[in-house]
Amino acid sequence: MTELLIIADPTLLAERQAWLDALCDERRLSGNTLEAYERDTRQFLAFLTQHLAAPARLRDIGDLRPSDLRGFLAARRRDGAGPRTLGRGLAGLRSFLRHLERKGLANAAGASAVRSPKQPKSLPKPLSDRQAIAVVDAHEQLAEEPWIRVRNAAVLALLYGCGLRISEALSLTPADFAGGPASLRIAGKGGKTRIVPLIAPARAGVEDYIEICPFPLSGDRPLFRGARGGPLQPAIIQREMQKLRGALGLPDSATPHALRHSFATHLLAGGGDLRTIQELLGHASLSTTQVYTGVDSARLLEIYDRAHPRA
Repeated sequence: MTELLIIADPTLLAERQAWLDALCDERRLSGNTLEAYERDTRQFLAFLTQHLAAPARLRDIGDLRPSDLRGFLAARRRDGAGPRTLGRGLAGLRSFLRHLERKGLANAAGASAVRSPKQPKSLPKPLSDRQAIAVVDAHEQLAEEPWIRVRNAAVLALLYGCGLRISEALSLTPADFAGGPASLRIAGKGGKTRIVPLIAPARAGVEDYIEICPFPLSGDRPLFRGARGGPLQPAIIQREMQKLRGALGLPDSATPHALRHSFATHLLAGGGDLRTIQELLGHASLSTTQVYTGVDSARLLEIYDRAHPRA
């Protein structure tokens, strides 16, 4: 307690503890988040005390300016804190200030005026070729009902074989597969429509499902059905993928959406060009697709060395 008394007066520390208790009791935040918020606010009070050359008081918190918060973030950045740590710290301070504002003890407007640090884009974590092929294999599915095993494999095969989002796969209808089409017309985000090739294994998987499904499939009703015949929900496929992770020894990053990442990554590794992959994924901007260029840089360099006239 001696260390805390040095960085703030008892009244401010009491309010800080009341805020932490409320986060625990009312919002039921996880222990890790509470510990991080406690540490972040302690570091801020230490910074403020050093900045003021005196223990921080409630009045000092009430008089905070955006420049004070930016100074704290800059100091933390100099100490090696990354964007995620800084963003979490700012979120904790905003929460604490809103707590004080509700009690008429501070104004949280200054914290709201400070922009959160820009977070780096996370590179996708694709499955390997072997892992992806195992995931879409009907024989590897874990459901008890044979038709549900075939259904799950067909959905997953569309994610990996065509690069579909799970919502796009589940919005398909029997009419989309009438006549054994070579491609699918997909209505993606923002109403943007794209054409994607329907590779033979994915088409065969869907045909197997249509043949064995116990419910009538026709017209514009959803193709993929739940156990009782209603539209199949994304959570069912997500749960089945979770089971497959355990059965096949896959990492936690192996989700249905990771199959879409795997589709793009494996195309790029096989020599596909980024613009074509953009069209197949339905990305509005090439910059969105460019996150995949960091996945297999060795392959990109190999293509460059082989194809560029000055390489």
